[in-house]
Amino acid sequence: MTISINSDIGESFGIHSFGNDERLLPLIDTANVACGFHAGDPVGIHEVVARAGAAGVSVGAHPGLPDPVGFGRREMKLFPEEVRDIVLYQVGALSGFLAAEGLPLDHIKPHGSLYGMLARDEQLMDAVCDVAVQYGVPVYGMAGTAHEEVAKRRGVDFVSEFYVDLGYRADGSLIILRRPSATPPELAATRARLALSEGVVEADTGERVPVRVESICVHSDTPNAVDVATAVRRELDGTTSDPIPQ
Repeated sequence: MTISINSDIGESFGIHSFGNDERLLPLIDTANVACGFHAGDPVGIHEVVARAGAAGVSVGAHPGLPDPVGFGRREMKLFPEEVRDIVLYQVGALSGFLAAEGLPLDHIKPHGSLYGMLARDEQLMDAVCDVAVQYGVPVYGMAGTAHEEVAKRRGVDFVSEFYVDLGYRADGSLIILRRPSATPPELAATRARLALSEGVVEADTGERVPVRVESICVHSDTPNAVDVATAVRRELDGTTSDPIPQ
């Protein structure tokens, strides 16, 4: 299996830039583009879709909770039909811009707290699978959670993610900070190597937690995301001397 690198991008607003999108595009295989609820705006979405297409990077939807002030990282109490329509609205918006550029929708990857809510709640994940079935695309998520269990039951293709720039708890859940901090590139490479060779990640309390890796995520808003992505790309390619893009 070829392991891909994906990144959450397109999270700027108007003249306010955010993330390391342009410098990441040469290093990643697929982009998860914010669709306007937690971040992103119409002009910015169109621009990042066009740039990703020109770079040969596939594009998936990165729908989040309607909470731009909290950047989609504060949970909400939602009914399944609300989750379905929130996701459908955002995927529909991105699909319009993809069609304008002659590009296909590659996948759906929920963002932030929505991602965590879906991992724990099968009814909410079922709602997202409704949208995945409608568009005929895979869902990205975490193996061994409701992400995978519901996708399998619904016949939706599933891509298991691994995170090199986030910590893991002993129960396999992610430690997500409201304000991300830099991840040492050597730590990111070590995490990737251990996950790929032994199928485990070291939790914040020291336990080894099983993981399955089909795609590695590097967040664009990690302050040193380009260094992290470069370290992971070197690990995947088995090289050690490629220069970091400037």
